[in-house]
Amino acid sequence: MKALLLEKAHNVAKTLLEDAEFKVVENPSSETGDSLAQKLVGIDVLGIRSKSLVTKEVIKSSPQLSAIGAFCIGTNQIDLEQATKSGIAVFNAPFSNTRSVAELVISEIIALSRGLFTKAFQMHQGVWNKSSNGCYEVRGKKLGIVGYGHIGSQLGILAESLGLKVHYYDIQKKLPLGNAVSESTLKKLLSVSDFVSLHVPLTDQTQNMMGEKEMEYMKQGSFLINASRGTVVDLQALKKFLKSGHIAGAALDVFPKEPKENLDEFSSPLQKMENVILTPHIGGSTEEAQEAIGIEVSESLIKFIKNGDSSGAVNFPQLHLRNIQTGFRILNVHKNVPGVLSAINKIISEYNVNISSQQLSTNSHIGYLAMDLEKKPKAEVIEKIQALETSIKTRLIY
Repeated sequence: MKALLLEKAHNVAKTLLEDAEFKVVENPSSETGDSLAQKLVGIDVLGIRSKSLVTKEVIKSSPQLSAIGAFCIGTNQIDLEQATKSGIAVFNAPFSNTRSVAELVISEIIALSRGLFTKAFQMHQGVWNKSSNGCYEVRGKKLGIVGYGHIGSQLGILAESLGLKVHYYDIQKKLPLGNAVSESTLKKLLSVSDFVSLHVPLTDQTQNMMGEKEMEYMKQGSFLINASRGTVVDLQALKKFLKSGHIAGAALDVFPKEPKENLDEFSSPLQKMENVILTPHIGGSTEEAQEAIGIEVSESLIKFIKNGDSSGAVNFPQLHLRNIQTGFRILNVHKNVPGVLSAINKIISEYNVNISSQQLSTNSHIGYLAMDLEKKPKAEVIEKIQALETSIKTRLIY
């Protein structure tokens, strides 16, 4: 099996894949379009981070591709619908950088509350400005967390240890950790919070979810932090509220348009504004997080290719499969229509091959079948199964 790793995935990814007998090709840059399609010729597994774009056209032109690993949290850079229809499982790392992002937000809460970036910049300009004006402890203040998932809930735990009072809002009912208080509406959360930290996914509902109306709900002199997705905040609206002083400061780690490569030019309407922290999407950029992501995604890819286990795939029916001890396993991805299992079993029975076990799981688009056999089937068995009108991908492992 051959794997292509783009965008400098952590070295542990290459090591684990090579230990699992993959031939690994590395390319430090991001890729998209025809360039990516050409590099995927003969590739079984693709590993990317956040910059490469795996479009519908790229997927359609890569019939050998079986799995994609996103060495990050988000998968919006991948056409998941086409990947599913093409029988390609997509894996990500939803948990591995949780602590790193939460720690960054905590540091930004303190920095904003003390005006650290403004004072540090003044010192570099030779200005000594020792003053307590506008500087506050975070103890006793209220932190409003929008999106109480893995990162939001971890942030709440760390914030409470500093004496912050944690409130949160989520569109799904979530069990509070520690002393966190759930708010019934976003408006209520914004109106009571001294700090608002955003931790939501990229969806149609979160596009510009923090606009002028929402910023008007925020407390006078409060702070806004965004370490989720760049399109969640209307930057022009934020600039207006920062200039008026209604919002006292902001920290942003994500942006609607981000440079493709390091050292490329970056532009934002918030540049050169006081008490605004701008960082280059480094929430999960710690050595610990990148290593953990490398391990999590690589292990998922290896399990899927080696034994068909699709546990944790973001777009695939979930099959929790043990390692093959003896015998052979047929893996078949097919259109989710009636009669598929019957048709495949009929083919198997024609060749007098005993089935020791089989598991089937489906989603709205596809079905995923794992069938364990006591002896190796003839090549024409796999060919006949793949030739079924319903079949998308069929492979044999042992």
